[in-house]
Amino acid sequence: MRFNDAVFGVIIVVFATAMMIFAETTFPGLPGQDYGPAFFPVGIGGGLFLCGVALIFQGIAKRKEAPLAQLGDWVVSPRHLINFVLVLGSLVFYVLASDFLGFIPTSLLILTVLMYRFGCRPLVAVGMAVAVTFVIHSAFYFALRVPLPWGLLQPVAW
Repeated sequence: MRFNDAVFGVIIVVFATAMMIFAETTFPGLPGQDYGPAFFPVGIGGGLFLCGVALIFQGIAKRKEAPLAQLGDWVVSPRHLINFVLVLGSLVFYVLASDFLGFIPTSLLILTVLMYRFGCRPLVAVGMAVAVTFVIHSAFYFALRVPLPWGLLQPVAW
């Protein structure tokens, strides 16, 4: 699926505007300072806003040669549609199940299913899912100190 640049430009302008408004209205000011915690988010939002406007103008200029949206060949391929739905379903499943099951079992299940679906042999898919889950969990838990949900594994949490 292909979209005209103007479509992404509008999305970026809306996102940048929301980001700047959120930062300005919710981030506290610093007494005695001309700038505070909202300075960088507003600056980045301003840059995104300008880029979005540039994309809108570019998309309008190319409107005659490129429609607003054009479906790709994959949309009529059942295999590609199943893969697309499976990836989106995996994200929804993670959001709904990770608190109960925990990150490790949820990640193992999702990665194993996706790797098997995309062509890995079953043992390779399981082995890679275990390795990738361990690396991601270690990176978040030890290096970044971000707690991931333990869920069913709470009794053995380290």
